[in-house]
Amino acid sequence: MSAVELTTKYVEKPWGRTTLPDIFPDGGGRRIGEVWFDGPEGRHPPLLVKYIFTSEKLSVQVHPDDAQGRARGLAGGKSECWLILDAEPGATLGMGTRMKLDDETLRDASLDGRIEQLMDWKPVKPGDFFYIPAGTVHAIGAGVTLVEVQQNVDVTYRLYDYGRPRELHLEDGIAVSVAEPYARAPVNIEAMAQASLLERDEAPFRLALETLPPGARDIGGDGPCWFIPLSGSGTLDGKPWEGGQCWLIEGEARLDVVDTARTLIAGL
Repeated sequence: MSAVELTTKYVEKPWGRTTLPDIFPDGGGRRIGEVWFDGPEGRHPPLLVKYIFTSEKLSVQVHPDDAQGRARGLAGGKSECWLILDAEPGATLGMGTRMKLDDETLRDASLDGRIEQLMDWKPVKPGDFFYIPAGTVHAIGAGVTLVEVQQNVDVTYRLYDYGRPRELHLEDGIAVSVAEPYARAPVNIEAMAQASLLERDEAPFRLALETLPPGARDIGGDGPCWFIPLSGSGTLDGKPWEGGQCWLIEGEARLDVVDTARTLIAGL
């Protein structure tokens, strides 16, 4: 069998929520900020998929690219992307800065809090998709539910955290920051059935939206892929799957869809 269901891991965060969508029934009243999909056991796949649920703003932060990460002794860097699943009225994401900032201005603004006003806070709604390349200064706002696909490298440099008592990483963060306006054109896929969201000429991984009607088909076969059902149900290599899971497929697998599925499929 080439399809493995990845383990669901609930991660508590001070900015998380005590009420999660119905597809995640095991939060147990805890303040859950993230749901990760780990494994397979003993392995560290190159991509990580997670859901994020916010009740407060996350820190203003940045990630290095592959070359910068390796120079710091890491396996690589971290680029990521976000698909908005739900957003409260007025919810925003901070992506890039409203103007280009030099290193000294970025440092000063991070220390005195002006960075919050210098961020470009964009209003969001369900279906909005954003690619956040390494180096982008960014922050997720309150009242957002999103699914994130990222390079699986545990590296985040916090520039500003609204006075919360957590470590900042100004030296590394400023060194890797590209503090300028976010240039990628907005994309909303809420009404789309299929869409190519990322290709390798832009990002270190591929991502596509697929709406799959009932029936059987083969999936995978061209390197590892991550099957991320947002809804629907069926079987994968004879094992049941449903929305809110994530599966790693290496080789080719047989996918049977019982209830029409809206899915993300990621690959390298």
